[in-house]
Amino acid sequence: MILRMASPAPPIRVESWVRDEPLTSFKLGTLYIVEFWATWCGGSGAEIVHLAQLQEKYNHSAVEVIAVAASERCSTAEEARTNLDAWLTEKGSKLKFRIAFDYAGKMKKLWMAPSFSTTIPTSFVIDRDGHVAFIGHPMQLYDVFPKIVNGTWRTSDEAKAAEAERIAEAESEMREKARMQAFWGKLGPALKAQDSSTALSAAKEGCRSDAGRHQRSPRSCGSAPA
Repeated sequence: MILRMASPAPPIRVESWVRDEPLTSFKLGTLYIVEFWATWCGGSGAEIVHLAQLQEKYNHSAVEVIAVAASERCSTAEEARTNLDAWLTEKGSKLKFRIAFDYAGKMKKLWMAPSFSTTIPTSFVIDRDGHVAFIGHPMQLYDVFPKIVNGTWRTSDEAKAAEAERIAEAESEMREKARMQAFWGKLGPALKAQDSSTALSAAKEGCRSDAGRHQRSPRSCGSAPA
């Protein structure tokens, strides 16, 4: 099932809570920004700081931020948690919101994969009724969030068009990924077998495919596999 605007919010399933009290469910009447990020992604870390400012701006409107570190590139959970703690000590001492750690990838399977989200940072806004109001890059929240707060976003034509475009682009990227996997599946064996004709054919197909790829959102990083 596709996770999209107006879908019920998925559950929170993290390994541990690094900062603040654990959250077991979304409280009706509160707006939540669930941010997927990683310490190794420069743009991701910068947006985390901006989200702190956003929460402060709307501190009288029942807005809460939850930062989920679910894409740490480490060989063990212990190493990933150490990196996260070190980053928070150095750069995140002033962050006043919940921070969760999920090395096992449960959150990505519940949130990122069904929404076709493949890069970080990615923001999910959960509306006051417990349904998804927004999925996308956090930079987009500067324009969208005031409309979510006042309750006009989800029913607007702008929101519906933006969500349709997001899903269409994601589906296109998934098709592109499948084509590239097929390309490498054909090129690799051809090179190994020194089959120049098949290798050249595969290379031409790959060039045509690569020419039509979508560019990532600004300040995005590739997300680690779930």
